[in-house]
Amino acid sequence: MAVNRVPVLKRCRSLGLDPIFLGIDKKSNRQLKRANRKVSEYGLQLREKQKAKFIYGVLEKPFHNYYLKADRMKGMTGENLMIILESRLDNVVFRLGLARTRKEARQIVGHKHVLVNGKQVKVPSYLVKAGDTVEIKEKCKGSQRYKDILEVTAGRLVPEWLEADQENLKGTVKELPNREAIDVPVNEMLIVELYSK
Repeated sequence: MAVNRVPVLKRCRSLGLDPIFLGIDKKSNRQLKRANRKVSEYGLQLREKQKAKFIYGVLEKPFHNYYLKADRMKGMTGENLMIILESRLDNVVFRLGLARTRKEARQIVGHKHVLVNGKQVKVPSYLVKAGDTVEIKEKCKGSQRYKDILEVTAGRLVPEWLEADQENLKGTVKELPNREAIDVPVNEMLIVELYSK
């Protein structure tokens, strides 16, 4: 399995991204030393794609597959792509406040702690549907890890397309999100332009 080992704050600086979108409340005091070069159109498109891949923790090949799937769906390709990325199981676990970061959510899913509609799912890229119930396994609920996570994520806002029950470490997908409900600073139209060349 490929693992991205790039230092998070360094990558955030290079992409011009606030670490808060990854669930990290640290700030980097360093400034990026970049010459005042004009970025090409391709450079801007590539940066948006890199940003989306980095935020959701998706590698190139699966990301391209998501794009192809979004292209086949009805509606705007860019919006469809963002909705697919947002409905990944690791992202939903993160959004429900059951993990501090998406990386931790991915690990929780990979360690078989998550049930979707009562069935164990260990694939972080599993796409949830409207009406699905996501919860932490009964035997894992009492562990210190989840008490610590709930302390950290208690004040986090849960999106309106999800319904969270943090006492019981579970949540429901009320509906799939629309683009307005996704607060990720990515211009998906540039990604579509990049792939449609």
